[in-house]
Amino acid sequence: MKKIKLLCVLILTSITFTGCFDLEEVPYNQLSPSKFYSNESSVKSVISSIYAQEMTDLAEFYWYIQELSADQIAWRTWNGGAWGWDEAYKFVLSSHTWDSRSTVIQVTWEKGWASIGLCNNVIYDLENLDAKSIGMTDEAKKAYIAEIRTFRAYCYYCIYEVWGGVLPLNTGVSTAEIPGSVSENFDEGCKIIYDFIIKELDETVALLPKNSVNRMNQATNRMMKMRMLLNSEVFIKTAKYTECAALAQEIIDGKYGSYQISPKYQDIFGPNNHTCTENIFAFASDAAHRNTGWIRNMTFLPSVVKTYLDYTTPNGAWNCCCLAPSFDNSADFYKGAADEDAKCFLDAPYGDKLGAVYQRFNPKDIRRQNYFADASGNYVGQFLKGTMKANFGTGAVLLGDADRNKQPLIYVDQVGTFQNKGRNLETVMSPRWGETNSGIRFIKYPMFPTAAAIDFREADNVEFRLSEVYYTLAECKLRAGDVAGAKTLVNKVRERYFSAADWVTAKDQLSRGFTVFDKDWMLSEWGLEFLEEGRRRRTDLRRFDKFTQGQWWFFGRATEPGIALPAKRDRKYEWFPLPDKALSVNPGLKQNPNYVN
Repeated sequence: MKKIKLLCVLILTSITFTGCFDLEEVPYNQLSPSKFYSNESSVKSVISSIYAQEMTDLAEFYWYIQELSADQIAWRTWNGGAWGWDEAYKFVLSSHTWDSRSTVIQVTWEKGWASIGLCNNVIYDLENLDAKSIGMTDEAKKAYIAEIRTFRAYCYYCIYEVWGGVLPLNTGVSTAEIPGSVSENFDEGCKIIYDFIIKELDETVALLPKNSVNRMNQATNRMMKMRMLLNSEVFIKTAKYTECAALAQEIIDGKYGSYQISPKYQDIFGPNNHTCTENIFAFASDAAHRNTGWIRNMTFLPSVVKTYLDYTTPNGAWNCCCLAPSFDNSADFYKGAADEDAKCFLDAPYGDKLGAVYQRFNPKDIRRQNYFADASGNYVGQFLKGTMKANFGTGAVLLGDADRNKQPLIYVDQVGTFQNKGRNLETVMSPRWGETNSGIRFIKYPMFPTAAAIDFREADNVEFRLSEVYYTLAECKLRAGDVAGAKTLVNKVRERYFSAADWVTAKDQLSRGFTVFDKDWMLSEWGLEFLEEGRRRRTDLRRFDKFTQGQWWFFGRATEPGIALPAKRDRKYEWFPLPDKALSVNPGLKQNPNYVN
């Protein structure tokens, strides 16, 4: 795979988006481009550093914002009922209780502008660079500028779906004027940013290459526009599903590059996934240069995971995240109770269509088994459930820590204080009260035993893949009344998760708790296919009006001292507020009106 080159990275990463929150930075454009660009390779190196910056930001803080605030993953608290090491600043996401003072929002805001500032500066440099003086053609120069403009549009998209119409819009490097929000009217601001992103994408697509998995390419550009169109009803209150469907079909037909649905899901996330025909864009990663191994999978995993995997990873496990549980606490699975002894959130009396992740998977789905890998580099399954034993379940029972210290580590599909530590057990409890063994754990990117000699950090971080195009077209067809067409497209992807014998019946089966192929079904399928990929809030819940208006797990059921957890939350939480720090240093920014006291 491509190695990430970090030439100039120290210079580049010192640049911030000065117009938003830092008024004291030295303008990058005061330094001559000739100091940095000596040949075409140096141009590529600088561009690579921009990709690396955005990759790390997306891997952590944007993942928190988009996944922990949604229905499938929660940041649980451990240590016998006490707040976790981070003082629970991420718990506000799971509970929908954030405000403009929340640390996680402040840090995400700061991270979000770094790549945009870098893009602006490099575009400026290249526009003012004599290409021939460094042995580069004018055509290559135009292509590099188009690549960075496309990537900047992507970076803007990432912050746009968080903050919407309160954003500044800056494509230059001047620090003479501090840009404020694009409009005092939130909806008008949403339209301005929306139009800007679309325009940038349309103007650059023809100059991009095809099938360059670690760089902006034509299919990635069109997928970004496809996302904008699919979510336009959320962004600008205008539905564009017909236009979205047409674009999705063009991508599937190969107009912007040749791609295919992979027959094996393992190829999508494995160590050689840069060769997978389904992956349209992935951030280049390797163990020696730049990777996200410090967070990839690690938020879910316990300290004893190295013994379970028979693998020595240089990264420490966090033991903080778990999947939203499928069952309430009316029976104790840790003590051997059967599933039917507790109530599933998908069944009566709850009847949820959200959350309850594990039970939404078909029992015959090959992903719905405990994770196993061998020395030959093969792997299957994505979960850690039940009693954890060394060597992928074949060795000695592993022991827990914290509130289950030296007790057998048994992951249960429940969240609650079953030992009554910190608080007495209740039938439904929030992730605030998760024990060290609460909730099923998840492994998306494969980790192999030491004998395999495969470093899991070698897998590229997948951001755009063809399955998303199929699901987008399926949803557009469903909304247009073509249920059969939607089902066919979804099944084109789902088939790889079943044996030929099981697929005969599985292709027509609905998940537990679902009775018809409707929007609830489509939303559930989005969640299963892209579980933990950082898109549940942005791509799924808001478009179906379920982010604040949908009920799952503890909302409307659990109690929390000093915190309201209603079944339906205030719609102000559809968007995030600007952080107080940003408002204090930039008077031109206008707070989201729903967060103004």
